[in-house]
Amino acid sequence: MNAQITKTPTSTISASTTFSAASLQFLNKLAQNNSRDWFKEHQEEYENTVRTPALRFIEQMQPGILAISSKLTAVPKKVGGSLMRPQRDSRFSKDKTPYKTNVGIQFRHFQGKDVHAPGLYLHIAPEGCFIAAGIWHPESKALSAIRQCIDENPNAYQKALQELQSQGFIMDGDSLSRPPKGFDKTHPLLTELKRKDFIALKNIDFEELCKPDAINFCAEQFQHCSQLMAYLCFALELDF
Repeated sequence: MNAQITKTPTSTISASTTFSAASLQFLNKLAQNNSRDWFKEHQEEYENTVRTPALRFIEQMQPGILAISSKLTAVPKKVGGSLMRPQRDSRFSKDKTPYKTNVGIQFRHFQGKDVHAPGLYLHIAPEGCFIAAGIWHPESKALSAIRQCIDENPNAYQKALQELQSQGFIMDGDSLSRPPKGFDKTHPLLTELKRKDFIALKNIDFEELCKPDAINFCAEQFQHCSQLMAYLCFALELDF
């Protein structure tokens, strides 16, 4: 079985500035005043400097995302769309602060129901910004399918890695300390098989997101991840 993976040409997108220095300024202030009362008092500032620019970004990214795959979604909704909610789930965490101090935007596969679906991702935070692609914390069945696919179809996976590396991406995420069950410690792709996350990541400067061509810049970066995305969807028997 061979993975037939092709790359869609980057399309030119009419772009305009979405984020600004005020976006990071709000996140910095939120980090220093992370309480529900403070957030409620500054709700309008959040809407103007963070959520509205993020929704505008998602809307403007739609053509670029669909150029990569019509199976990916770019939904500019306040709730239930591509913008991840600002509230933290602190039920199982020692950190009980109620809000995230970052902006997370995920263009996920339409067949995925949550953050564990294959997708493209933009992370904005005062401590650093990055573009990412892949699948985070897949369930055991999906993880086994990806490992089996890498074992049976190594060439297409390695080509995807080469494309990512040539464009400044690195593979990131958690890994096992030992070979996964059923794989020998001498396997040539053992490092990849040990992964628990299949995430390609590239750090970017926040200033890139404030430029007039920010949309084209992000679309181009996501385009470099298309081979990895196609491969993961192939492994999971998802259309791409």
